[in-house]
Amino acid sequence: MIREETPTAMTDRADTDTETPAGRRANGALEAEILGLLQTADAPLTAGEVLDRFGSELAYSTVVTILSRLHAKEVLTRTARGRAFAYRPVTDVPGLAARRMRRTLEGEPDREAVLTRFVDDLSSHDEQLLRRLLGPDAGPAR
Repeated sequence: MIREETPTAMTDRADTDTETPAGRRANGALEAEILGLLQTADAPLTAGEVLDRFGSELAYSTVVTILSRLHAKEVLTRTARGRAFAYRPVTDVPGLAARRMRRTLEGEPDREAVLTRFVDDLSSHDEQLLRRLLGPDAGPAR
């Protein structure tokens, strides 16, 4: 089993434990592990290559299902390689976090209120970083 830090998949879950008390993975944990493996790969991987890196712990059909779900969530791209698909993340870990934030914002009717609350809840350091990233026209600090 892979036990390195892996990014959280685009699952709307904030699970941090990878196993439940019954020994099963928590919801989204397997997606996160597979996504983490793909993030560290030098090239796109097929389901068989992902399975090889995990060892005999998973069924091939489980890996295909997880890869298909991540592709449907637009977290992975895929290209044909022989009779299989090779999968690659659409972006890096910070890019995936930014996509989650954007999707959350897009789902809210009052974007101004959400952004205002977001900035209000930032630490002063993060607020200054955000202002610097937005440029000199971002306005004065509150």
